[in-house]
Amino acid sequence: MAEEIVSTNFIHAIIEEELQPGGRCEGKKVHTRFPPEPNGYLHIGHCKALTIDFGTAEKYSGICNLRMDDTNPAKEDTEYVDAIQEDIHWLGFDWDDRFYYGSDYFEKTYELAVDLIKKGLAYICELTPEQFKEYRGDTNTPARSPWRDRPVEENLDLFERMKNGEFEEGRYTLRAKIDLTSGNFNMRDPVLYRIRYIEHHRQGTKWCIFPMYDFAHPIQDALEGITHSLCSLEYENHRPLYDWVVNHCDIPSKPRQIEFARLGINYTVMSKRKLRALVEGGLVSGWDDPRMPTLCGLRRRGYTPKSIRSFCERIGVSKVDSTVDYALLEACLREDLNESAKRVMAVLRPVKLTITNYPEGKSEEIPVENNPVVPETGERMVTFSRHLYIEADDFMEEPIPKYKRLTPGGLECRLKGAYLIRPTGCVKDERGNVVEVLCEYDPESKGGNPADGRKVKGATIHWVDAETAVDAEVRLYDYLFNDPAPDGPDKDFKDFLNPESLQVLTECKLEKGMAELEMPERGKTAEVFQFMRQGYFCLDNKDAAHDHLVFNRSVSLKGSFK
Repeated sequence: MAEEIVSTNFIHAIIEEELQPGGRCEGKKVHTRFPPEPNGYLHIGHCKALTIDFGTAEKYSGICNLRMDDTNPAKEDTEYVDAIQEDIHWLGFDWDDRFYYGSDYFEKTYELAVDLIKKGLAYICELTPEQFKEYRGDTNTPARSPWRDRPVEENLDLFERMKNGEFEEGRYTLRAKIDLTSGNFNMRDPVLYRIRYIEHHRQGTKWCIFPMYDFAHPIQDALEGITHSLCSLEYENHRPLYDWVVNHCDIPSKPRQIEFARLGINYTVMSKRKLRALVEGGLVSGWDDPRMPTLCGLRRRGYTPKSIRSFCERIGVSKVDSTVDYALLEACLREDLNESAKRVMAVLRPVKLTITNYPEGKSEEIPVENNPVVPETGERMVTFSRHLYIEADDFMEEPIPKYKRLTPGGLECRLKGAYLIRPTGCVKDERGNVVEVLCEYDPESKGGNPADGRKVKGATIHWVDAETAVDAEVRLYDYLFNDPAPDGPDKDFKDFLNPESLQVLTECKLEKGMAELEMPERGKTAEVFQFMRQGYFCLDNKDAAHDHLVFNRSVSLKGSFK
């Protein structure tokens, strides 16, 4: 007996009902598709859709096609096609040999449009865009077109001449003859074809008429044998037109459209048009800027496929639009990296620490665990000497209340994995800034445990050996926008760009082993490390080099929902 599949959302419940004996899909393989438009890079919002499309097929041992929706040639480019494929593969999904372009069906779509004309279900309209809007009507007034009863032979002749390039743009459109009185304005004789003299990235100048999405998409689904066309809620009012096309065109199958709520996240924008404006306006460094919600940007920042897929699973699938806190995405990344990321010591705002009673010229190696959460990852050896670097804020000459780090005459503190130290003073420059912290160590406390068993009340401080430290540039990222809803009503999202979204630190000090890292390929995933007490960081896959290490902060160690 086949194992029972338990539904986890309303889409699965619909599919399971249709797979039952007598159901619409009885005996069929579940077949979905992911149809991105290649006019930009995929972002985190697309992840919800593609995980639903590919994940649903996986759940029911079905198949999922990848189809480039390139019916609108205005802003499409092969650069985006390649990037979309790379992003989907990075997330762990595949389409085998089921990779298609919407433009592959231009010929068949044209033939089906001709058939609709012959059936008296489509006609050539001469309304200008202004007239089209004027004649559209309202809830109490039906739409109208003086060309609705044009003879079939005349419609066929004009449509062929449109295809042959005899008319200027905007002169004619092909419209479906459905219902000018419909309360759903998408059904008031919608446009099926329009004239566009623009070069297509794959078809060149072969075509000067292009099908509208609402006409082309159901045809493409049917020709590919799609059983379930899963799409976002914005297409719910378009479903009657989808069904009309499926039922009135001579196509081999009848797919079903099911809508789900789109993903909204605060402190960002999800519109490809707005993301493109950020790129083209130079407000970010590119589509892969680590502050962008694009998958290439998240990958460059250090996000993992597991964390993103976990995020999509946790937000669930519903029919109600909602906004998710960005902090949930960050929490999913922390959860993944807590187990997978190697711990290293890095000092981002360094000040020198001199252990005055440690022998000058002496050096030793200290064992430090790679990941305390996963003990089997073992330990590594780091060098230790008289001169170290520590974080500048780990020393305060005049401490604030409850300060448990280094302060003259204050608490004894641990140097991570090494010794106990007690500060004795500091050295300042001519402007009064502390440039060197002085301390003494307890030689009998190696490993951080005093021989006499005394209790250490001070904090454990990370450090880097000044004799072997590696210099690096570190980039600290925050939300790109300082408003939780930057593209809300009556707002210009560019007015809410966060001036503190990127902070660049130079001359940071890292432990010696970080100089031996293999540089990531451009655009590829880099290994993520936990910089102790700082957060999770990865090499920048665009700017890092052996002679200039550049690290991006993926996420801080702790976060809070705003």
